[in-house]
Parts: sequence; C-alpha cells; structure tokens
Amino acid sequence: MSVRVPGEKTRSSFSIDPPSADVERITLSEEGFRRMLAIERKRTERTREPFLLMLLEAGEDSGSEWRNRALDSVITALQAATRETDVIGWYKERVTIGVVFTGLSDSDRNSVLSTILTRVSNTLRGELTIEQFSRFSVSFHFFPDDWDDENPEGPSNPALYPDLLHPADRKRSLLAIKRAMDVVGSLILIFSFLPVLLIIAAAVRATSRGPVFFRQQRVGQFGRNFTFLKFRSMYVGNDHSVHREYVKKLIAGEADRIAANGSKEGVYKLANDKRITPLGKFLRKTSLDELPQFFNVLRGDMSLVGPRPPIPYELAAYQTWHRRRLLQVKPGITGLWQVTGRSRVKFDDMVRLDLRYATCWSPWLDLKILLRTPVAVIKGAY
Repeated sequence: MSVRVPGEKTRSSFSIDPPSADVERITLSEEGFRRMLAIERKRTERTREPFLLMLLEAGEDSGSEWRNRALDSVITALQAATRETDVIGWYKERVTIGVVFTGLSDSDRNSVLSTILTRVSNTLRGELTIEQFSRFSVSFHFFPDDWDDENPEGPSNPALYPDLLHPADRKRSLLAIKRAMDVVGSLILIFSFLPVLLIIAAAVRATSRGPVFFRQQRVGQFGRNFTFLKFRSMYVGNDHSVHREYVKKLIAGEADRIAANGSKEGVYKLANDKRITPLGKFLRKTSLDELPQFFNVLRGDMSLVGPRPPIPYELAAYQTWHRRRLLQVKPGITGLWQVTGRSRVKFDDMVRLDLRYATCWSPWLDLKILLRTPVAVIKGAY
C-alpha cells in the first residue's frame, strides 16, 4: 500500500470515533461527492475549520472485476470505520474512493494524518488480502492548502478542486466560447493597436533607461505562475518593499485612501508613486501600459475578462475565501471590478465583485464588460 502525504507542517492530537448509530451510509456518486467537496471548501472559508480529503485508488493494472470487488469491500469497511459527519463517495466513479474528514484542528496536521492512516490501514487489512491491500494507494490533502510566495509553483493541490478542473459538459462548451472570444478579440486588438504599440515601445526606450517591457511573475488560475507583460512605466532598480507593505495593509483592511489627482475621496492605491516615470504616469492613467497583456491572452495565461492576477506576495496575504477569485475563472485584463469600482473600493469588495462575476459569468456578460471598458479607461485610473 503506497501513501502520499503532501504539505504536512504541524502537530497535535485527534481521534476518530466510529459512527454513533448502526445505520446504512450512502455512498455519493462522483457528481454528488464533488458537490459536497465544494460545499466543504466554502464551509471552511467561513468557519476556518480545515478538513482532510483522503483518496483511495486501486492499482491501474488491476482487472475491472478485481477492482470492483475490492472497492466495494473498501467502501463497506470505511462506512463502519468513519463518523456520520464524514463524507464518503466516488471521487472518480468505480476507480477512486474519496473520504472527507471534517471537524479537524488546524494545529495538529501530522497527528491527524497518523491517526487516520493507522485506523484506515487496520480497517482495510481486515477486509483485503495482503495482495489486494498492496495494490491500493492512499493520498491525503488538507484544505486550506498552502499558498505562499515561497512556493514558486503556486498552491496547489489540484485534488481538492475536481469540480473546477473537470467542469460539466455545458460549462466546458461555454469555456470554449470564451477562449474563442479571447483569441479572436486579442488578434483583432493587437493588429488594430499595432501602430500605437510601436510608438509606445519607442517612447519607453527613448525616455528612460531600461527594457521596453516589464516582466513580472503573477499567479493565474489554480495558482499557476506565469510571466505577466506590461509596458515598463517605472524606473529600473526601484524598491518594491513600499508596494508590498501597502498591499498587505490593503488586503487586511487596514490601508488608508491615498489622495490622487482627480479623486477627491482618494484611492486604495499607491498614487503619486515616485518610482513611476513621467511617461509611465500617462501610460498608467490611460491603461495603455496594459496593451502587451493581449499576448498573455493569446498564450492562454489570461482572458480578456476576469479578475486581475496577483503578485505572489499579494497571494501570501490572502484570507482563504479571497483565493476563490483565482480558482473559478481565469484572470483577465478587464473585469467587473475595473468597470464599476476600480481603485475606489476596498479589497474585500473587489473580491466580492470578482466572485460575483465568476458565479454569473456568461459570454454575454463578458461582452457587456468589454463594451463598458473604454468608458472606464477614459475616466482614467484615478
């Protein structure tokens, strides 16, 4: 029996009590189990009580008849060995069994893993032969998983998000339409703005020392890092610590509005930043610095419409529920936040707008946001 245990960090005590009543447990279908897994993620976002997903899979070389008998035996054993509050179902129909252990303590991950692994192993040994037992592999996945700027590959644990990584057929069709809109729209806009792109590139090179493009690591959907492109609007060799500290306060809800030209109430942004070149101020105010992101859209890292992709150190300051803005949709150049509140709303409100977009998304909504974007750009960033 092989075991994979990703991301353990802490210790304490935990016990699993058997079911309180001798009743028949329902084994959820693949669709039902994924739905319950999504519900548990949202519950953890509210309560901050983590859960543990355990996956049990028979070896790929096993015959279907052996696999079915063994999996049925494992499910029967797990139903007797887990609590009524735990969730049992097909993570992958007739291939992989999933169990969600709820009500855990976040301070005790290593001990929880040890306790559960010991109990499950002992239970399965009582139901399976040694040969059958050796063919099973088990993996454990805690939620929330670790997302931090020390992990260059982003979070993650794709096993925790099967409903998002493998959407239903209808959603896949809509996503194909969205991707087609992205490719066609980006190509049209690149060729339409080609003279402007060349003029800006020459101006950036002529007015300050450094490269034409600013390249930065950003975090995309499901925590996948990618190289984000903009026209350079800052002097080279500047200190990013000022932005890092302000962003941490902004995400924590502790940042003050900063006075900016044309904004009486101020904005939640580092306005009048001395690191920005004179040309860079104009490019930022008109959003022309973002034109190279059409190449990010063509490469598939971004969409025309979606949440703005964060810098890794921004992601490290997120609360668990903030992360959902990076899971449900691909990041974009423009979005609901940009055409409604932009830098005048608090960070939590920005996230709520992103989540509203993810929930209500449709090709028609994308089109409406794209049509509203030029008005938002004309009004200026501030």
